[in-house]
Amino acid sequence: MVREQDLAAALRAELAAVEPARACCRRAERAGLGMAATGRARSAGVARLAVRLDADRAAVDTFDWHRAEEHCRVAWLRGCFLARGSLSLTPSGTHLEFVLPIVEAPALVERLLEMGLPGSWRVRRGQGVVTWKGRETVLGFLRRAGASASTLELESVAVTRALHGDLNRVLNAENANLRRTVLSAVRQVTAIEALERSGRLRGLPAHLRLVADVRRRAPESTLSELAALSGITRPRVQRALERLESLADEHPVGSGVG
Repeated sequence: MVREQDLAAALRAELAAVEPARACCRRAERAGLGMAATGRARSAGVARLAVRLDADRAAVDTFDWHRAEEHCRVAWLRGCFLARGSLSLTPSGTHLEFVLPIVEAPALVERLLEMGLPGSWRVRRGQGVVTWKGRETVLGFLRRAGASASTLELESVAVTRALHGDLNRVLNAENANLRRTVLSAVRQVTAIEALERSGRLRGLPAHLRLVADVRRRAPESTLSELAALSGITRPRVQRALERLESLADEHPVGSGVG
């Protein structure tokens, strides 16, 4: 499986390589980069992007979110993510964060909500942190931002993790069932041996003796397998075993009851 840091780096490189076709989108993306467009980029890819967008530097501080078209808003968000965003993959899901000054966090949450990308924000180490925790929200943003290859990889990782999670749950359930089966078999064999030692087993009805004999010969078998071996139905096998345990509990060996 692709490592988290490799996927995050590939995502950042893919978004940084997006070349806005419209001049307005180029200005919007450069505005989204903020200080990263003035020589403080987090990576070489983002630095090269800032250079490519440098022709429109005069418009850095003039981006108007409320009047901007959706394509410009997406470009601005792409720049904002490249400058201040991060992606993390955890067992609980896919998270995408923007780290920015506290005073800017509420406004970003409002902007994301307008784009149909609801998020939340909190304070961490003196910074505002805007977070998306829903996988569909994260993937929706990445598709719109132009990270098609990384989106496919993220979906693949998510499916693989889900399959692993389902498999682990199935294995855990099977292990629990096996443990219960083993414990039940131990109790049943112990009860049968106690009845035999007390001499009460030979006086029981034929079907109880038959089930007792089959269980002792096949202690690891399931109820269905015992039913097949004994030639009687599974529910009747289960009732017979329960009856054998009950009889053994009534007069335990050493209780003084004949």
